[in-house]
Amino acid sequence: MSYKDVWILGEQEEGQVKLVSYELLKRGRALADKLGVDLIAIILGKKIGKNGIRELIYRGADKIIIVEDPALEFFLPEPYVNTIEDLVNKYKPEIFIASATTTGRTVAPALAIKCNAGLTADCTGLDIEDRTGNLIQTRPAIGGNILATIKTPNHRPQMATVRPHSNKPLESDSLRTAEVIYETVDPVRLKSRVKRLEFKKNEEEGGNIQDAEIIIAGGKGFKKDDNFKMVHDIAAILNGAVGATRDAVDLGWATYPHQIGLSGKTVSPKLYIAAGISGSVQHLAGIKTSETIIAINNDPEAQIFHVADFGIVGDLFEILPLFKQKLQALKKGQETEEIQGA
Repeated sequence: MSYKDVWILGEQEEGQVKLVSYELLKRGRALADKLGVDLIAIILGKKIGKNGIRELIYRGADKIIIVEDPALEFFLPEPYVNTIEDLVNKYKPEIFIASATTTGRTVAPALAIKCNAGLTADCTGLDIEDRTGNLIQTRPAIGGNILATIKTPNHRPQMATVRPHSNKPLESDSLRTAEVIYETVDPVRLKSRVKRLEFKKNEEEGGNIQDAEIIIAGGKGFKKDDNFKMVHDIAAILNGAVGATRDAVDLGWATYPHQIGLSGKTVSPKLYIAAGISGSVQHLAGIKTSETIIAINNDPEAQIFHVADFGIVGDLFEILPLFKQKLQALKKGQETEEIQGA
C-alpha cells in the first residue's frame, strides 16, 4: 500500500474539540488540494462530542478517524503514541501534521521515531513542491533570525508541527459531508507507565496568553523595568493578558511565558495593543492573525505601523497614563450603573 492523504491530529478536552484542530484543517486543506488527495482528521478521547465532529467536517475534513476509549480521556504519551502509530501503519498517510501544543510536541517526535520518519517542529509555513510533491516546511532558525526551508523526501509520512494560532480556521460550511470512521485499539497498546493525578492551572503568569482575547504588549520603548508596570496595570483594567517582545524578556521586565514572536508564542486575540514596540519581523510573525492591532510608537517609520489597524505616533509615557485614566473612568461608570440597576 502506497502512502497517500494528508492527516491532521485533532485535539480535545473533556470531549470537546479544541480550536487548534480547526486551525490545522486550514493548513491541511491547502496541502490536500494541491496533491489532489483527502484531508483526514484523527482524534482520540473517551467520548468525542457530536458538535465537534460535525465542525471538523464543516471546516474541511474529508474523513474523520475517531478512537474512543476511557484510557484516552486525558493525554498520556504512551497510549496516544501507540494508538496513532497503529493508525499510521494501517492507513499510511503521506503527510501528518500536528499543532505545536503540549500534545503535538510530545506525540510527533515519538511517532516520528517509531515510523522512521522525518519531523520539522514549530513550522510557520507549509507548502507542496510543484515538481516532486514533497512537503516544504518553513520554520524559524538561529533564534528567529532566519527562516529555514526543509524537506524530508526519502521517508513517509512527512511530519511537521505547526505553531498554534498562526492562522485562522476556514469558515464553517454546513453543506460539507465526510466519512466518519470509528477505530478500536488493542487494550495492551493503551497501557501507560504514567498516571495522571491532577491538573493544576498556572495562575502566576496570568493564564495562557494564547487564549486571551485582549493583549497589551510592551517592548524596549519602556526603557526600564519600573515603567513596564504600566502594561500590567492596563491589562488588569481590560481583563487582558500581558505580552512582551524578546528584548523586554531578555531585559527581565517580563518572563518568557509572556514572550510573543518567532522565539516566543503566536497569538490571535480580538485586540492587540503594542506599546513601545518597533515591529521586528520576528515579533510581527507572532501577531499577524490578531483581529485588531493598535500601535503606539514615537517613530512614524516604525514597522509596527505597517500591520496596525490603528496607529498612534507619540510618547507612550504621555499616552498610556491618559489611556489608563480613561479606562478607569469608564470602568467606574459601568460599575456605578450596575449598582444603580441592581
